[in-house]
Amino acid sequence: MKLTQKILIVLIMLGNLGCRAQTKNKMEENNNPLMCDPVEGICGIPDSTTNTKITTYSIEKPVKVIYFTDPICSSCWGIEPQLRKLKLEYGNNMEIEYRMGGLLPDWNYNSGGINKPSDVAHHWDEVSGYYDMPIDGDVWLEDPLHSSYPPSIAFKAAQMQDNEKAVLFLREIREMVFLQKKNIAKWEHLEVAAKKVGLDAVQLKKDYEGKAKNLFEEDLKLAREYGVRGFPTIFFLDNSGNKEIVYGSKPYAFYETSVLKLHPKAIKNEYSKNWETLFAKYNSLTAKEFSELSGTPRAESEKQLNELATKGNLDKFTTKNGSIWIRKNTSQ
Repeated sequence: MKLTQKILIVLIMLGNLGCRAQTKNKMEENNNPLMCDPVEGICGIPDSTTNTKITTYSIEKPVKVIYFTDPICSSCWGIEPQLRKLKLEYGNNMEIEYRMGGLLPDWNYNSGGINKPSDVAHHWDEVSGYYDMPIDGDVWLEDPLHSSYPPSIAFKAAQMQDNEKAVLFLREIREMVFLQKKNIAKWEHLEVAAKKVGLDAVQLKKDYEGKAKNLFEEDLKLAREYGVRGFPTIFFLDNSGNKEIVYGSKPYAFYETSVLKLHPKAIKNEYSKNWETLFAKYNSLTAKEFSELSGTPRAESEKQLNELATKGNLDKFTTKNGSIWIRKNTSQ
């Protein structure tokens, strides 16, 4: 590695150390969780705490992962490539529990530089480039969300039916809000997403209006107990009470190292990296995701995906800030 590269890495690391405090100060000033810090890779929440109290869990697999997130968290969208790769390589060694944290209760508490939905639009466009994940901020101009609570509660309702389908549902509503500019606080969009991933939409609405609200409140309570200050926050736990925490959007090595620290004997799954296998596992992939999962250089990954779309193997959906490629003629 060249000396200049080493110096750059050190400067980046030092910069990250200072960003957390700066981000906290900015959030205290603006009191707006949607102003995510792309360098630190975190979207904050109001009235957060720094206390950390970890509940003792009975863990079926060697490692339990508790992922605090939110459907409209742009930093969480930013770690989809890393998280999907982690599932492919270490899914046999860990179980993942998704928890909602309540990023945007409403707009009443906001102050400072961001105090209305339209102020978020440009910010989302900026973080899209930083994470190299397509995000169209125009949803905040065209059909802004009043809160992230409705899609969060809908996710809890989906979990009541099927955990795996709930994860697909979360992915679907994220694609809706980040790429398709759809207000996922509206039931009409949540219903479409539910049907697409095979959930019972009638039952989902019943639970959405009933028990799922209590489950969401339990998630909020757990986030406070764990001292979650923003999203994504991922806790890695083992049966002995040991824990590792990855706070914010980080390179893949951070997540892998957390698993290996708790379970050194974990054997990495060597999965097939061809496009057919990857799209069979994940119905849709961005160029960044395909690059991460296939090991293909980023520029080459987009070229390959475009060629597959031209040949008719994949569908391509393009936004002003990037594209996503979707497996043809299939449901998730």
